[in-house]
Amino acid sequence: MAAYIKPIILLLCSGALCITATAQVKIAGYITNKQQAAIEGASITIKGSTAGAVTDSAGYFQLSTALKGKQVLAVSYIGYKPYERGIMIPDTGITVHVILANDNKTLGEVVISAGAFEASDKAKGASLTPMDAMTVAGNNGDISNSLRSLPGAQQIGEREGLFVRGGTGEETKQFVDGTLLKNPNFASVPGIIQPARINPFLFKGVLFSTGGYSAQYGQAMSSALILESVDLPETSSASLHIFPSNSGVGFQKLARNKQSSFGISADYGNLQPYNSVIKQRPDYFTGPEYGRSEANYRVKTSKTGILKIYANSTFSNIGMRNADVDSSSLQGAFELHSRNFYGNISYREMLGPNWQLNAGGVYSYNMDRMSYQLQNNAHETIHVSNTPFSWKYRNWQTQTNFAQGRAVLTRLFAHNQALHVGAEHFYTQDRYRSNDSIYPLTDQLSAAFAEGDIYITDNMMARAGVRVEHSTLLQRTTVAPRASLAYRFPDGGQLNVAYGIFYQKPENEFLYRQRNLQFSQATHYIINYTKKANNRLLRVEAYYKKYQNLVKTAPILTNNGSGDAKGIELFWRDKRSIPNLDYWVSYTYLDTKRDYLNFPYALQPNFATPHTASVAVKRYFPDINLNVNLVYNFATGRPYYDIRSPQDKAPQIYDQGTTRAYHNLNLSGAYMFSLFPKWKHKDFSGIGFGMNNILGTKQVFGYQYSYNGVNKVPMLPTASRSYYIGIFMSFGIDRTEDFINDNL
Repeated sequence: MAAYIKPIILLLCSGALCITATAQVKIAGYITNKQQAAIEGASITIKGSTAGAVTDSAGYFQLSTALKGKQVLAVSYIGYKPYERGIMIPDTGITVHVILANDNKTLGEVVISAGAFEASDKAKGASLTPMDAMTVAGNNGDISNSLRSLPGAQQIGEREGLFVRGGTGEETKQFVDGTLLKNPNFASVPGIIQPARINPFLFKGVLFSTGGYSAQYGQAMSSALILESVDLPETSSASLHIFPSNSGVGFQKLARNKQSSFGISADYGNLQPYNSVIKQRPDYFTGPEYGRSEANYRVKTSKTGILKIYANSTFSNIGMRNADVDSSSLQGAFELHSRNFYGNISYREMLGPNWQLNAGGVYSYNMDRMSYQLQNNAHETIHVSNTPFSWKYRNWQTQTNFAQGRAVLTRLFAHNQALHVGAEHFYTQDRYRSNDSIYPLTDQLSAAFAEGDIYITDNMMARAGVRVEHSTLLQRTTVAPRASLAYRFPDGGQLNVAYGIFYQKPENEFLYRQRNLQFSQATHYIINYTKKANNRLLRVEAYYKKYQNLVKTAPILTNNGSGDAKGIELFWRDKRSIPNLDYWVSYTYLDTKRDYLNFPYALQPNFATPHTASVAVKRYFPDINLNVNLVYNFATGRPYYDIRSPQDKAPQIYDQGTTRAYHNLNLSGAYMFSLFPKWKHKDFSGIGFGMNNILGTKQVFGYQYSYNGVNKVPMLPTASRSYYIGIFMSFGIDRTEDFINDNL
């Protein structure tokens, strides 16, 4: 079968990317201002398609499209108000004249972007939208996983989370409407990426900050993923999807007065049927099984106010066996049962013409029950009392109750200047039980912050703020200043610089053992140049990050660790040069070392590699309603170490090396159609398909060593390739434009 896969895939990819539109109609015209002066560089598109053009020095443009009938022509240019106009496209083509009006809010185009990728309805064109992120091939329905194709993120294939600029996955936090998303993914399983708990289509905006982020957010030393949920839907709708590994149904009901809406959804997945066809390296005896149910309610409280409530409940059950690294005949059996509840409420309101209130609260409960034991080939539990087998029989459970309250008051001034003042409180109650021992943790963390957006000149903006936090568990207070500066050049390019100090509590696995720890700290220095014009984006960024008070576990548990990270990143996105094609290229150079955990001295951590690159290619074919996405990811080899501390002595390195380079080519796509074209309610249906690692390259994420270092086992993906195909349906909303990155 493998012999036929590559030719079929290559034929599909080449055919999909070479299809060209037929029966093209020309649309031509002139773009001027009210003084009849030609506007050079204005962007012209037809909404709902990838057809577009840019005006020349005389303000003239010409584009071709296969669309006919009533369409919407959209024109945009910095310094002028966006323009939309309904047009009727005949078989012979048309000529139009568009007059753009000056935008008195031009200063709003200067946006601080050091270390941040914005993806929202306010940042279209060459920026990333949530649908952009979700159509990245190989994302597995996880926004954070899809962002690994952006610069700054490492290609980690054995666990979930974003590893950014030399930071661990725990150093990146996710926030929904300002509040912390405590457990964004299903409970971790050794060596396997777990999916996201929350439906990605809940969000209309994503801000991926790889460093230097706002003082309004804390407890993340490396990165913040800031998610903005949708407000009211455009209309009532229902959805259904059926895939071999996951099926679900949901609906959204918009009130007749369009002032409120509510919705529910549920989905369930069990991978046992899939795993019986596509053989996996682990021997699964339970699942993997995942379930999720969601509910939301949104209501406009006034012309400027909205209240949003969201609840999410999930569960997962997984049991698997792998060969034990210390034995040639025994297997290690791992089992997990997890339950999670997440509830979020947010409120936004204008308090008069110059004041805005943003408030929110969240509660989440998480329980993970796990066990590990040794079994023989007959899957019978075998008890071995000598080292290192004696400590491999474990039953443990973690429980977390988390709550947060937050309020931010914003004073608006002329020229889009603003002052943000806010406070928030986090309550965390953790309970860890291992065999017969119980370890409780309770923390009350309070924070206050103030931050100002200041326009110094027409082309220069500054943001300065400070964040103060106090933890009752650590009995320590931190003060974190942060500042950013942006300068816009006449050609639309922008220079950004940022500085900030970021603190984070040590992870619970260390606090259970030692309460007398302090906040870990990272200091960020960032400079970048960004130019966005005509549906193209160029971004070059350099940074330096200094770590202090990292956790050390050997020879004793302390906060004496340190480290640094520095690098250069490049991002180029182009939606204009090649007709009907959207692509981006990212590159990351990272130089980082850490003296933390059981490292004997500063070493390159095993999750970091010097060179990482990605190429993402997307194409939508309106004539046949086909969306095709290809992503190629590359990373140089990651380091691995066999570090041991014999008889409680200082740690020593007994073996080390570098894994082979990482290559991964993913394909995904969707063919869209209407099942009931004559219904008065729109329906949007499709067949989704995808394949990860379509070339079958061998991927090694590291090595696991036996207790005495004699046995060395590579960490590999669960299978060389993965596949999916299924049907999705949406009634009430035509999501065609979502798939061409237009509406979200």
